[in-house]
Amino acid sequence: MVGAPGLQFSGVAGWARTIPPPAPAGKAEINEEHVVSAPTTPADLVILGGGSGGYAAALRAAELGLSVVLIEKDKVGGTCLHRGCIPTKALLHSGEIADQAREGEQFGVKTSLAGIDMDGVNAYKDGVIARLYKGLQGLVKSRGITYVEGEGRLVSPTAVSVNGQTYEGRHVLLATGSYSRSIPGVELDGVRVIDSEQALALDRVPTSAIILGGGVIGCEFASAWKSFGVDVTIIEGLKHLVPLEDESSSKLLERAFRRRKINFELGNLVSGVAHTENGVKVSLQNGKEFEAEIVLVAVGRGPVSQGLGYEEAGVAMDRGYVLVDEYCQTNVPTISAVGDLIPTLQLAHVGFGEGILVAERLAGLPVVPLDYAGVPRVTYSEPEVASVGLTEVQAREKYGDVETLVYDLGGNGRSQILKTQGAVKLIRQKDGPVVGVHMVGSRVGELIAEAQLIFNWEALPDEVAALIHPHPTQSEAIGEAHLALAGKPLHAHS
Repeated sequence: MVGAPGLQFSGVAGWARTIPPPAPAGKAEINEEHVVSAPTTPADLVILGGGSGGYAAALRAAELGLSVVLIEKDKVGGTCLHRGCIPTKALLHSGEIADQAREGEQFGVKTSLAGIDMDGVNAYKDGVIARLYKGLQGLVKSRGITYVEGEGRLVSPTAVSVNGQTYEGRHVLLATGSYSRSIPGVELDGVRVIDSEQALALDRVPTSAIILGGGVIGCEFASAWKSFGVDVTIIEGLKHLVPLEDESSSKLLERAFRRRKINFELGNLVSGVAHTENGVKVSLQNGKEFEAEIVLVAVGRGPVSQGLGYEEAGVAMDRGYVLVDEYCQTNVPTISAVGDLIPTLQLAHVGFGEGILVAERLAGLPVVPLDYAGVPRVTYSEPEVASVGLTEVQAREKYGDVETLVYDLGGNGRSQILKTQGAVKLIRQKDGPVVGVHMVGSRVGELIAEAQLIFNWEALPDEVAALIHPHPTQSEAIGEAHLALAGKPLHAHS
């Protein structure tokens, strides 16, 4: 393993340090004890942005003995904790409970759904956030990190200014995250035309909704809102939902959404959005029109970088993104960048990985670049879509001759108990390792960790087939798929 080039600091602490458990739920505010005055000597690391990438770097760097200043304009935890990953998944779980109440008789249990209490849903969601936020505050404090709340700006290759004070560092990490994009000509008003953050704050269940964008965010909101009883239509400009996934997964999700009566219009672009007497009308370039109570714009996220002094400090950029090398180092030797600010996968766990990589590189530990193809990806809709590695198209472009196998969840006992439909698709190099795993079905996001190991350890189908998976579990579907690909199918047609 070869260490990365860059600044290295002395004072590396031990690897193992006890992490305190999350504190009980309660009012989640950083108190004055967390806001420490500027150090009289330069810190080893000044971090601008306290989201997933920023706080992961801060925690790891402090654990390794570096002095750290963490600057965040809002709340530590960033978009993921407060306005993204965590609240959307809480919303989806509430939707799952609603569906179970409606569908209890399928399982011999007489249940009914009296309604959706959005005040109760939001209280549950906010409680989850508050508990995690409180625990994260405790971690930041316990590591001796200097936390500064305020809107910072890069003022030199080694300094960030915030609240009228300048914090010098031997190295600066930019981690200012992303914002919700819109479509040119479509203005967000926060009432009828909203983004995902505003959607999470709704105090009511709309009767109908149009979602612009059929990617991860759009499909997750479509799924949750349908579970709440909303009449949902997705408009996606590309030819499939979740278009970055393998086409087979997109088709399985589209089939499932049709069964759930989630409407979608694919391969058509929006030409205009206008208010009506009772809601909003969306016009498409093909002449079709759709009306609903609200419109959610879910066309992706853009980097937060404008007006923060990056270009003035000489940092190379492209369309607002900060450009970095494989070690997250910018063209300025004293500046690194991580998370949604750089043009890599916009996933919280990618930010964690990048932040840890930077911290360890600066502490002088040997590091290796992240393999972004080996990062697991999950869309938490119903059904879920999970994948790691290459799509079939990507694999054929890279390797030429590949083998594929699709194992239908109809042959999996646990999936039948759960009444879910879907499949596991494997892609391997001809006579070589598995290079792609793609899954659709309820709860398959919980299976992707094993698939990640299979891909990243370049496992052969025979090697996975030799492992005994517990019965009856959904994880058996991964084992059964590899048995079939190894030429010895059990609960699958040969």
